[in-house]
Amino acid sequence: MSLVTKLNNEMKQAMKNKDKDTLSVIRMVKASLQNESIKLGKSDLSEDEELTVLSRELKQRKDSLQEFKSAGRDDLVDKLETEINVLQEYMPKQLSDDELEAIVQETIQETGASSKSDMGKVMGAIMPKVKGKADGGKVNQFVLKHLN
Repeated sequence: MSLVTKLNNEMKQAMKNKDKDTLSVIRMVKASLQNESIKLGKSDLSEDEELTVLSRELKQRKDSLQEFKSAGRDDLVDKLETEINVLQEYMPKQLSDDELEAIVQETIQETGASSKSDMGKVMGAIMPKVKGKADGGKVNQFVLKHLN
């Protein structure tokens, strides 16, 4: 089932349940997907492109969450946490630390990296493999750990 179809079904269910929070997040995701398809000049996005949009939306909310927490805006923190939880339902299963570490080690061997100066080469090779399945900051930490 495509993401748009799933979103449409979930939107209908949220309307029936009068779940305004979920409904607003689903509408926002659908709008973002529509904007991306217009930007790319396509009628349908690939699964990878849909994942990119979802990841971008999730990252924006996580960044905002940190800002609101540091500013003491608990009202907005609660709202964003709800949005993040809804968005994460549509994301692929996240990799465990062990799985991520194995991918990092494998990629370092594939690229022949040996020092921090090879960081860009390793990150460029890893990110397509873990797209949507791991946070970029976490990947960065594992790569730094193994390039020392």
